[in-house]
Amino acid sequence: MAAPTTALPGSAVSARPRAVLVVLSTAVFMVSLDLFIVNVALHAMGRDLHSSSLADLSWVLNAYAIVYAALLVPAGRLADRFGRKHGFLLGLATFVIASLGCALSGTLWTLVAFRGLQAAGAALLTPASLGLLLQVTPPANRASAVRVWAASGSLAAALGPVVGGLLVEASWRWIFLINLPVGLAAMLAAVILVPDTGHERRAPLPDLLGGAVLIISIGSLSTGLVKAPDWGWASGRTIGILVFSAAALGLFLRRSRRHPAPVIDLPLLRHRTFAWSNATALLFSAAFAAILLSVVLWLEQIWGWSALKTGLAVAPGPLMVPMFAVVGHRLTRRYPAGVVTAAGALLQGVGTVMILSAVGTHPSYASDLLPGWLVGGVGVGLTLPTIMSSATSVLAAHQAATGSAIVSMARQVGAVLGISVLVAVLAAGDGPSAFQHAWWVIAGISLAATAAALRTSPTPSDS
Repeated sequence: MAAPTTALPGSAVSARPRAVLVVLSTAVFMVSLDLFIVNVALHAMGRDLHSSSLADLSWVLNAYAIVYAALLVPAGRLADRFGRKHGFLLGLATFVIASLGCALSGTLWTLVAFRGLQAAGAALLTPASLGLLLQVTPPANRASAVRVWAASGSLAAALGPVVGGLLVEASWRWIFLINLPVGLAAMLAAVILVPDTGHERRAPLPDLLGGAVLIISIGSLSTGLVKAPDWGWASGRTIGILVFSAAALGLFLRRSRRHPAPVIDLPLLRHRTFAWSNATALLFSAAFAAILLSVVLWLEQIWGWSALKTGLAVAPGPLMVPMFAVVGHRLTRRYPAGVVTAAGALLQGVGTVMILSAVGTHPSYASDLLPGWLVGGVGVGLTLPTIMSSATSVLAAHQAATGSAIVSMARQVGAVLGISVLVAVLAAGDGPSAFQHAWWVIAGISLAATAAALRTSPTPSDS
């Protein structure tokens, strides 16, 4: 007979924890797959929707990242308050409905609006799924279950470019339509297999208005960056929207200091390690998002490759991530996590420099692009999992969930900034030379992430 277990408060340990793990991981896989698929499909979307402006197309990526970043913490708290199973099912249903809306969109801005709705669903189902997993899994198996749940995202990163390329060969709309059967099957399985869990009805309502203000602030900043080459960096419109973004950010921080359930729990940032971990996550994610999109654009626009060929070419980099995540975990047993993180960020920068130094307008993938792309993939594998696991190491146990959500938010904000900076640099230049300039900027951001990572080692004041 199995030994008795001590469940978390309000938990409902499942008689079929493996089946529940499959259901929850499938939903997270579907959401994670989105990033790489959409990058590969961006060119096809623009062609079909009659929008050749990269500044406008970038909103297909940025709208998702902005909404997801701003709503991740509030949505998680709503799920805790009203029930994680209800939150998971609502988030999954929202994501599926929004995916259908994306597939049926006839204009770019309709697509952007449904992408924002997709992100709202993802922001609700992601923390709810992790909360459910922790509550329905026996304590002895929780660590391995969380590793499987997290690995589903890495698997999506590895398969995303190829899956995206295959689907775009038929139509870019299929990258969203594929979510319907997967999402509906996950919903049905969740209704049957996932037990309901306790609610925290006394918890205060999250600061949804603060989340909206944060969306406005990041969105305004992104708009200012991508439009500045057209408007002029010193124009009244550019300066005005950047000032507005800063004012909205100030209002958001003021609300976060005063609200009982803020989007960002500002006292957590007093921990030196946690604060620098968020800075590292933001900078590294900015470089990662920019190099990913820039390589996809180079392959499709400069080399003229199809979406499928591009997806196959991009895939080896993400394939490095799950392998070197394991290596990074082992290295942290011998070296400080900040050193391992810094090494990964530096490798991403080195990989970028290798690409810009070798690649030319004549396609030569194996000798010019692949080596640097693999080195960068190794860097991502060392950095992202390490920064996610080490960022909350200095926080109290009851702060860990909120802390990890804040790091995830920093990653999404970084992605928005990286894509916006890339668009601005490419718009300011012309052809291949613009990509060269963009890659130097990305390498510089990676170097800044390296420096920030070295500051994340815990000090006595963090304990």
